[in-house]
Amino acid sequence: MQQVMMQEEIHEEKIDVRLWRQILQLAKPYRRYILFAMLGSVALAAGDALFPYMTKIAVDRFVVPQNTDGLIWFAGAFLLLVLYQSASVYLFINMAGKVETSLTYAIRQAGFEHLHELSFSFYDKRAVGWLLARLTSDVNRLGDVVGWGLVDLLWGGVAMLFYSIVMFSMNWRLALLTVCILPILAVASVYFQRRILRSYRDVRRVNSKITGSFNEGIIGATTTKILSREDRNLEEFQTLTSGLRASSIRAATFSALFLPIVLVLGSIGTSLTLWVGGDGVVAGTISYGVFVAFVSYTVQFFEPVREIARIFAELQMAHASAERVMGLLNTEPEIKDQPGLGRNCPPLVGAIEFENVSFAYNPQEPVLTDFNLKVEPGQTVALVGETGSGKSTIVNLACRFYEPTKGRVLIDGVDYRERPLSWLQSHLGYVLQSPHLFSGSIRENIRYGRLQASDAEVEEAAKMVNAHEFITKLPKGYDTEVGEGGGLLSTGQKQLISFARAILANPSIFVLDEATSSIDTETEMLIQDAIQTVLKGRTSFIIAHRLSTVRSADRILVIRGGKVEEKGSHSQLMAAKGYYYRLYTNQFLEG
Repeated sequence: MQQVMMQEEIHEEKIDVRLWRQILQLAKPYRRYILFAMLGSVALAAGDALFPYMTKIAVDRFVVPQNTDGLIWFAGAFLLLVLYQSASVYLFINMAGKVETSLTYAIRQAGFEHLHELSFSFYDKRAVGWLLARLTSDVNRLGDVVGWGLVDLLWGGVAMLFYSIVMFSMNWRLALLTVCILPILAVASVYFQRRILRSYRDVRRVNSKITGSFNEGIIGATTTKILSREDRNLEEFQTLTSGLRASSIRAATFSALFLPIVLVLGSIGTSLTLWVGGDGVVAGTISYGVFVAFVSYTVQFFEPVREIARIFAELQMAHASAERVMGLLNTEPEIKDQPGLGRNCPPLVGAIEFENVSFAYNPQEPVLTDFNLKVEPGQTVALVGETGSGKSTIVNLACRFYEPTKGRVLIDGVDYRERPLSWLQSHLGYVLQSPHLFSGSIRENIRYGRLQASDAEVEEAAKMVNAHEFITKLPKGYDTEVGEGGGLLSTGQKQLISFARAILANPSIFVLDEATSSIDTETEMLIQDAIQTVLKGRTSFIIAHRLSTVRSADRILVIRGGKVEEKGSHSQLMAAKGYYYRLYTNQFLEG
């Protein structure tokens, strides 16, 4: 197998608008929430623009002339504006929150579904932590920036537009002093864009590695203690966290520089308004109300500017997350159905043939070269040989977990690429060397083999593989919880349950991949006894180092270097006194 690697993508130093279109497409089912959030932000911006104008009316109509005529009506209008603004804030916050949670759910759901569609080769190259980082922290950031950031961005843009309209309607000269700062701000934004984006890409990249390190540290805690690797692991983890710290500081520095620049520019705009507006009040060309309103507008005008600057910095960080999440969602499965394949296929009989099959996980290291094999329906074929000889590869190709790089595999006389994946894989039963159980009860884990199975059928499958006896001795029987990964059961018990789960599906093709290599002798005898019953009438592959498991196979293939060195029944190979004979004799003497 090729070395497991965490691959990191290399992107251009600019924002890819197509990514955000894809993300918004995922949010399409929740467009009603988005629409109401946008309406709330526009309504909020309109209310914000009215408050300084109300102040202008109050100063010019009531304060300066010291007149109270109509004050009650003005107070009523102001109260209505406050109620209107409160309703706008509620609508804005409520809908934006729903957008965030809904989009996060949609992306995680799409990601989880897509992971089930990807081929085995994808998981060969990605660590668990690499995937977890994308479906947790990266997805959270996307939900936050779309739910709040983009809506806040709309509020900022609309607020600046409304402020500008009102300011220009009152005094266009003072308004020009305020908005003339914007071109300078635009130049500063462009300057910082690439630097902030590059820094946050580094942050997300290192964060994925740290998540992977956490995952390996937790899973491998026992091995770490046995090998006394605590100090070495801490050193490696410290190297990663130091890298994250450096990248985070660099990103924060650029963001910290950008925001003060916006504040300084806003202060300059306010100062110009105070200077020119104050002269206008003294000269009598500007009323007190207009002057007070303009001071408020100038301060408020740069509030959305600062908010946009903050959101812009967050967008840089979120874009790095978007690249990684959408990169996962856009990954095409290497093995998928050809277009136009029908679902009405004949029943699978179980004849399997390899025709001049070549395969390599790594192009420079071929595993199989021009491999040929023909298995008749219902035949049991055992594959033996040294580690790395290609035994598991042959079975993985037969099950279409991988496809040949050259040649073809025929199932019932037809190239299996001309059949839907579901046609073959729904007829597979596979028992691994290291069985995996899901959290839940024993009954639920066996029923995973066929979800529609009744309790009686679940128990019958357990009896067929000799698991019923130990299950009924447990305190809760079939309702006993297995724990995470089956941690509350022994390895042998987990193997028997996974065997029952596989047989419950009534597969046409059955695979035992080192199924007895890590269990005790008593459980091995139970499985060997079950094999005699279970494999009858099914095309079966048995991969085993313990040769006692394969003696009853119809054919035994000795695989060395991706080629069949010897083949025949147990008695034939023993009589030939070749490589198989030496392997079997050595194991017998060792036993």
